[in-house]
Amino acid sequence: MRKILKFLSQRIVLITFLILLQVLWFLTLFWKFTSYSQVISGAFKVLSVLVVIYIMNREDNPAVKLVWVIVILLMPLLGGLLYLSIGEKKPVAGMRKKLEPMIEESARYLRPDPSIEEELYRTDEVVASQVYYLEHQSGFPAYRNARADYYPSGEECFSVMVEELKKARRYIFLEYFILEEGIMWDTVLHILEEKVREGVDVRVMYDDVGCIFNLPAHYADTLREKGIRCTVFNRYIPVFSTVFNNRDHRKILVIDGNVAFTGGINFADEYINEKQRFGYWKDNGVRITGQAVYSMTQMFLQMWNAFSDEKLLYDNFPLSDTGKLTEETKGLVLPYSDHPLDSEFVGESVYINLINSAQKYLYFFTPYLIIDNEMVTALILAAKRGVDVRIITPGIPDKKLVFLVTQSYYPQLVKGGVKIFQYRPGFVHSKCAVCDDKIATVGTINLDFRSLYLHFENGIFLYNCDTVADIKRDILETLKDCNRITEQMCKKNMFFQFFQGILRIFAPLL
Repeated sequence: MRKILKFLSQRIVLITFLILLQVLWFLTLFWKFTSYSQVISGAFKVLSVLVVIYIMNREDNPAVKLVWVIVILLMPLLGGLLYLSIGEKKPVAGMRKKLEPMIEESARYLRPDPSIEEELYRTDEVVASQVYYLEHQSGFPAYRNARADYYPSGEECFSVMVEELKKARRYIFLEYFILEEGIMWDTVLHILEEKVREGVDVRVMYDDVGCIFNLPAHYADTLREKGIRCTVFNRYIPVFSTVFNNRDHRKILVIDGNVAFTGGINFADEYINEKQRFGYWKDNGVRITGQAVYSMTQMFLQMWNAFSDEKLLYDNFPLSDTGKLTEETKGLVLPYSDHPLDSEFVGESVYINLINSAQKYLYFFTPYLIIDNEMVTALILAAKRGVDVRIITPGIPDKKLVFLVTQSYYPQLVKGGVKIFQYRPGFVHSKCAVCDDKIATVGTINLDFRSLYLHFENGIFLYNCDTVADIKRDILETLKDCNRITEQMCKKNMFFQFFQGILRIFAPLL
């Protein structure tokens, strides 16, 4: 009984219950309203038909269109009204109003180097076009004087993070999807408290839904009492709104403008295998040094200034303050971000550009494989062109329903020549791709609808860096602990295939 009471008293349970009450009240009111008059019922049916026509003519993802058309077919009275209420993403207008001015202001400080573009167009036009796309659509430039160090596990990356945090003298900016009290976060928090006492400006932003099971409701106040400035992104409140779908899934740590970290790891014990729920947790991290750190700083400032009550001046963080590299570097490092408040899906476009440009091989790490027909077609076409396309997914899932949807993509991809591997020891949380020994991207972006369309994300585009070889090496080593999925393994009974087919239709909502 005590466990039941504890569960029922959780914030997420209480808020979800209040939201469900609102939905129930709305449905009851709607039913009474429509049953009162045939004319009113007919009007709502006509509205649904008009909405379907409107949906089919929108510049939207076909998979999302299909879901809404099916919803309206199943609920011809309510479906059209439901779409007009939540389907057009109107709730994000408030977020957009806050973030766009910050991005525009930041753009004045993020100037691409024309000589890089000119050199690329002379040496590699394919990469030149990809860099051009990122610089103009994401808004962050490519850098020569930058270095990216890749760590193939959360444990390795975390030990380096700790050492770099201890060196902080001016500021520490931390923006993460998940924080959880335990060995990993407590270690970081202890250092942050010490740095506050030393006069370091420490700022933390975390996602409310990402931390809702891990942190107390008023944990931000606890951090503020310690002298740490804190902002909670998009609080989960008892009001029905699709804006809760838009989460801050980014992982950004910036220290003094000298070093930055990103990758797959959050600050929770499972990411460094101090706690194992799904076997071994395979993750990665990247340390950025040199001028590319400036873009990571700007990413944090954009979000902090948009969603915090306390603004920071961009002029106080000039590019000239970024730590200089002593050794000569090669290649390009281009940090980039993506957000759901516009119609430009940067994360998906980076992956599709890689797929379409691959000549020899293309390898992926991804925790989830829930993609639209455009990406499925691109992957299969690459395999049919003779490209060695390999995708590593988890062997032990963290979300069983989502894993069933991931597996529903196996038959089509495997039949088309794409090689799918499942990681035997546990869960793969790494998100990266490497192509032809010259290009790689690593960061927070999964191959699923949420990462590609709904979340705030970030990544690093790498060209001709030593890091590209490091990522390839990690994937090849991981493949030794994987089982390859065959066409025979994809065959299921008719009932199971039907169930997966239903899940696949509603994949954009998972």
